[in-house]
Amino acid sequence: MFIDRGKILVRGGDGGHGIVSFRREKHIPKGGPDGGDGGPGGDVVLVVDTQLSTLAELRHRRHFHAEKGTSGGPNNRTGKKGVDRQIRVPPGTTVYDDQGRVIADLVEPEQREVVARGGRGGRGNARFSSNRHRAPAFREMGEPGQEQWIELELKLLADVGLVGNPNAGKSTLLSVVSSARPQVADYPFTTLEPNLGVVALDYERSFVIADLPGLIQGAHQGVGLGTEFLRHAERTTVILHLVDLADPAGKDPADAFLEIEEELRAYGHGLVSRPRIVVGTKMDLPEAQEAWERFSRWLLEQGYRGHSISAATQQGVDPLMEETYRLLVDAREEAAANDSTPTGYRIYRAEDADEMSIEWNDREQVWEVQSARYERWVAMTDFASREGLMHLNARLRRSGLYERLREHGVDEGDTVRIGEAEFEYEESQHDR
Repeated sequence: MFIDRGKILVRGGDGGHGIVSFRREKHIPKGGPDGGDGGPGGDVVLVVDTQLSTLAELRHRRHFHAEKGTSGGPNNRTGKKGVDRQIRVPPGTTVYDDQGRVIADLVEPEQREVVARGGRGGRGNARFSSNRHRAPAFREMGEPGQEQWIELELKLLADVGLVGNPNAGKSTLLSVVSSARPQVADYPFTTLEPNLGVVALDYERSFVIADLPGLIQGAHQGVGLGTEFLRHAERTTVILHLVDLADPAGKDPADAFLEIEEELRAYGHGLVSRPRIVVGTKMDLPEAQEAWERFSRWLLEQGYRGHSISAATQQGVDPLMEETYRLLVDAREEAAANDSTPTGYRIYRAEDADEMSIEWNDREQVWEVQSARYERWVAMTDFASREGLMHLNARLRRSGLYERLREHGVDEGDTVRIGEAEFEYEESQHDR
């Protein structure tokens, strides 16, 4: 089965904890702090593997976690970094976050993209030593690794895409011009998954062509095979639109052509603006030859580039492939001149700037502070250590949080929640 979509949960490894330790050496009765830092957690990394052609490996497994970092050691020893978790995906995989934004477009062999970073290792007590505080007895816990749901979508990497109504002759043409052997039969929707083939004009000129399953009216809304395969046309540079000139149902070629064009237009993603050649098929049949005379004149009037073939007898196939290659080269040169690609993806990157909000939760009667920075500080605090709590309190005070809380109307004795921790707000905290 062709698997081209998958949704998985990725989580970076937690950072290792720092430790509290003091030097214990002979003749040095009061050694200083020497607690080492924890090691960082491993990352979850997507890696392009050209040996893969589907996302089938993600079908039965949905959770991927990287390894945790190990805790630090005495004598300022840093903990070991967690091992990265690699997920191998086929070229042509686009990755979206849980808000539908593109965060990676993976097309190059061995291309790598970190989708969940490991947490930082917590600092040991040696890192908090200063002239004012020579013997700190607290440490930081490891930072939790990033976690998010991501959706992977495979879109075939083909230079040329074959589109058209079911039974327009796409699979037959693909089998004639390449070594691909798609299923061919005289009934609709013979092709249930995309097929790729390589067209070699000579030793130096070749391109990849894809037979995209038949489209029908309403495909952009998911009717028939719908958007499950329309997305594969997004990566193609040139489109060959095949039209059955001898439709058994008697459909007019112009109507059949416009029907598919409307689906491409409705789906969007720039498909309707791609360079294309309209190909009339089955010219070995008398009724097709008669229909081509009318259809070719109509195409000329509409400003479309037309070509007729018979894949069964290979009439017109070689000239079509030559013309397709010329159009492909022109499209690539134009894209290079404009410094653009047919897909034109904008990759989303999370901003480093921290956004903070303070809101009252009426149901739980608590003030909620949402801030990645403050939540990270809280998560890395050792609440079993009084010095650790004092250190957190000082950081929050210096950051201006207490003033912000007072501006929002937080009163003495109110409960404030930051991440998983809750505190009782005290006005005296401003003076500490």
